[in-house]
Amino acid sequence: MKRIRFGTPEKHVPSAYCPGFHYEESPISYDISRISFRKNARGVLVTLPLGADEHIYGLGLQLTQFDHKGKKMTLRVNADPKMPTGDTHAPVPFLVSTRGYGIYLDTARYAEVYCGVVPAGSDLKTSEYKLFTSEAELYAPKELDGESQLAIQIPAASGIDLYLMEGNTITDVVAKYNLLSGGGCDVPEWGLGVFYRCFLRYTDKQVLEMADYFRKNDIPCSILGLEPGWQTHAYSCTYVWDEERYQDLSGMLQKLKEQDFHLSLWEHAFTHPTSPLYSEMAKGSGDYKVWEGLVPDFSLPEIRTAFAKYHKDHVMHGVVDGFKLDECDSSDMTGGWSFPLFTEFPGGMDGEQYHSLFGTLYMQTMLEALEGTPTLSEVRNAGALAASYPFVLYSDLYDHREFVRAMVNSGFSGLLWTPEVRHAGSKEEMLRRLQTVVFSPQCLINAWYCEEAPWKALDCEDEVRELLKLRMTLVPMLQEAFANYKARGIAPIRALVSDFTDDPETYTIDDQYLFCDKLLVAPIFTGETGRKVYLPTGAKWRDYFTKEPVESGWLEISTTSIPVYERD
Repeated sequence: MKRIRFGTPEKHVPSAYCPGFHYEESPISYDISRISFRKNARGVLVTLPLGADEHIYGLGLQLTQFDHKGKKMTLRVNADPKMPTGDTHAPVPFLVSTRGYGIYLDTARYAEVYCGVVPAGSDLKTSEYKLFTSEAELYAPKELDGESQLAIQIPAASGIDLYLMEGNTITDVVAKYNLLSGGGCDVPEWGLGVFYRCFLRYTDKQVLEMADYFRKNDIPCSILGLEPGWQTHAYSCTYVWDEERYQDLSGMLQKLKEQDFHLSLWEHAFTHPTSPLYSEMAKGSGDYKVWEGLVPDFSLPEIRTAFAKYHKDHVMHGVVDGFKLDECDSSDMTGGWSFPLFTEFPGGMDGEQYHSLFGTLYMQTMLEALEGTPTLSEVRNAGALAASYPFVLYSDLYDHREFVRAMVNSGFSGLLWTPEVRHAGSKEEMLRRLQTVVFSPQCLINAWYCEEAPWKALDCEDEVRELLKLRMTLVPMLQEAFANYKARGIAPIRALVSDFTDDPETYTIDDQYLFCDKLLVAPIFTGETGRKVYLPTGAKWRDYFTKEPVESGWLEISTTSIPVYERD
């Protein structure tokens, strides 16, 4: 790995807020003279050559885009990322190439990444001309014969630190990026079990009824989550238990503990004027509000500590060991509810930089509140150098194919993602979605708007029980994969191209993934009775459920189950 400094980098960059950041220089073969840098009116521009047969992956939690070759990706924090533009809950200025290198740019700016542009004066030619008859054909990326350019524009900056790392496979390269942040995260065994988020209007009695439902019906569940209704006010938040809804809070907490449940609380950081924390947060917040609430500057140690201490003393009661940190993606491109990019924070960041670092700083704050208590929590924004945080990303969007693609992409960027189940229009959809969730980092049923378990009305409780018990058998495998993630930086969920970088068949496969080093998972979607599955060459495979050997290559599969194959 090699760090290359161009110009004068900004002060507020991800590495400055990464406690585990660890850089050691090692020899590289890449010719760094081919990387160019210049300042322009919009900030700084970094360019390097891009081969005709080269493919680019990463750039954060991308739901709608996989191979970025020929695309422009703007790495903006966006709470509603519906288009393949680079907008995402978790933008990460790290990309990896099929040519065995990766580049991390240490910036909190909304970088623009052009994955294939042709400068004037180039003799590069496109493929043979054709007269196209549709807009899709006309505007599709053109195949280029020879080298083009990878160009990265970083707004407002006067310089940048670029980290270049190499490896035999994409997995090797990404592992080095993850180790740059201190390695992967520690997670407790119970965090890898089944997680059920309760209806937001439940009372303490109804929460206990749901807990009893799981235990009495032999349905695995390790964690219960409470949504906004636990507080006296949400949007913005008071962080005060609602005594009308939770009339016997201590009794509920004690009973959940006796039943071996863990408890997770929803919140966001925008602090309501009636919150006991308001006056303390007013000492260090941005100069614009959100939903009447202050936006605390968690880059300030005193603000982070005050927020954490209040939660420890008044919210957690020695029982809460997880949080769902919502709205910290807080994009001002969704409904106009967020703080503007020109917001000024007392720690020195502007709104653009704070949007990029908000989720990371919020995670640090709540880990301080937990004081070393193991957790696997949830967050709606993360970014660069986030591998060491035991938090899983989620979204308000709900397209099943996009959820699978996000899981495939997450492994390129040091992120974890849950394709959570909320509702379903049919028994088939419920089971297809749950099959994917079972084979994911966090097995989450998010029933925040469902008054009863969402499978009850679909008459599939037996099938749900069977799938959730299958999840519990996978926990030891997940524990081993997370230990490997922490020690060696190898992500627990990876795209096929990550391990099989020399196999061009894997370059466009965004609906299959490697699970815990050992398994290949190929989800089937509602309305489909089967699918094509690709088992890469260079490995021996067998069916995970039947243990029968299966030949490498493309297969036609028809099943009501989920195709899963074990690598020998």
